[in-house]
Amino acid sequence: MSILSGKNILLGISAGIAAYKTASLVRLFIKAGANVKVVITPSAKDFVTPLTLSTLSKNPVHSTFVDNSDEDLWNNHVELGLWADLFIIAPATANTLSKMANGVCDNLLLATYLSAKCPVYFAPAMDLDMYKHPTTLKSFNSLKSYGNIIIPATSGELASGLVGEGRMAEPQDILSFIEKDVIGKLPLSGKKILITAGPTYEALDPVRFIGNHSSGKMGFEIAKASANLGAEVILITGPTHQKSKHSLIKIFPVISAQDMYDEAHKHFKFVDVAILSAAVADYKPKQVANQKIKKKDSTLVLELEKTKDILASLGNIKSNQILVGFALETENELENAKAKLKKKNLNLIVLNSLKDKGAGFKTDTNKVTIIDDQNMVTEYQLKSKAEVASDLLNEIIKKLDA
Repeated sequence: MSILSGKNILLGISAGIAAYKTASLVRLFIKAGANVKVVITPSAKDFVTPLTLSTLSKNPVHSTFVDNSDEDLWNNHVELGLWADLFIIAPATANTLSKMANGVCDNLLLATYLSAKCPVYFAPAMDLDMYKHPTTLKSFNSLKSYGNIIIPATSGELASGLVGEGRMAEPQDILSFIEKDVIGKLPLSGKKILITAGPTYEALDPVRFIGNHSSGKMGFEIAKASANLGAEVILITGPTHQKSKHSLIKIFPVISAQDMYDEAHKHFKFVDVAILSAAVADYKPKQVANQKIKKKDSTLVLELEKTKDILASLGNIKSNQILVGFALETENELENAKAKLKKKNLNLIVLNSLKDKGAGFKTDTNKVTIIDDQNMVTEYQLKSKAEVASDLLNEIIKKLDA
């Protein structure tokens, strides 16, 4: 999943030969999970058809202030500008750039530009002499001073037959540029976060195991929220049906507590934050049978031994990392969580109780209390696990900024 998933992207198309590439650009935005609308100058329709763009974007294409098929229907440039999370003008011709820089408003695209409150990107496309002309460079500088973001043109063969600078960036490069720019402005950009999720399975024999009811939902929601804030996420997950295709999340599947211990220690020294939300087994069978245990007697006695404490072991070796643990309690909840926070050298601990309705395993909601290493206790109401993840990351960001 791209960082652009769920974003409202407005694509403005001006009249240049590079407009033929915009069909591919719309398709890439849609594939990234964005919602796309297109506003096009009347002359640009000579280069790419509204029918093509509306089919790909699944939205009507706007080019005039009044709908030609219904003269009573006004294409509201203000609403278009407010709808957009990102406004990309590609191709941006010398003519359109000059008008943008000087506040000229003689078509719907320009009116929408002047109404937009979101980040505006522009991808110039013109012949090399036009690209280097002082008036064009002046337009670039003016637009950048307004906070608009240039997607630089590249060198190559131009429509004139000349070879040089002025070729509009390729659609994939435009997409990549915007993704990187968006990520770079997010609060967790440049941070690496390790997250553990789900249960562990401790083998009895080749068929059976000791496990628990953890679904991994909480850990996956934290991973998604972290990535959406720009973090590079290492997600170590026990057996679960949860899925993630976010481009910033790298998944490392494990089975047992020992597997999770090894994987966590492998990555811990390279991360800024570690959030251990997995429900790791406290005990495992001392002996694992090579063959399936046959049902012979009326009882079966198993000898168990402690698993390695992943959270405590990371607390012992942490340097500058922020370490976050989870405590699922059934009695003396707050006291037990505070003791765990101190004993395991944590910065934050997330407490939830199985006594709270809507909290615990396999639910889409959780009710938590977050305690920090300064003994600050913050209680939250029952929320979706996505909202809980957001609350937790807000606390972590405060720690990172301190």
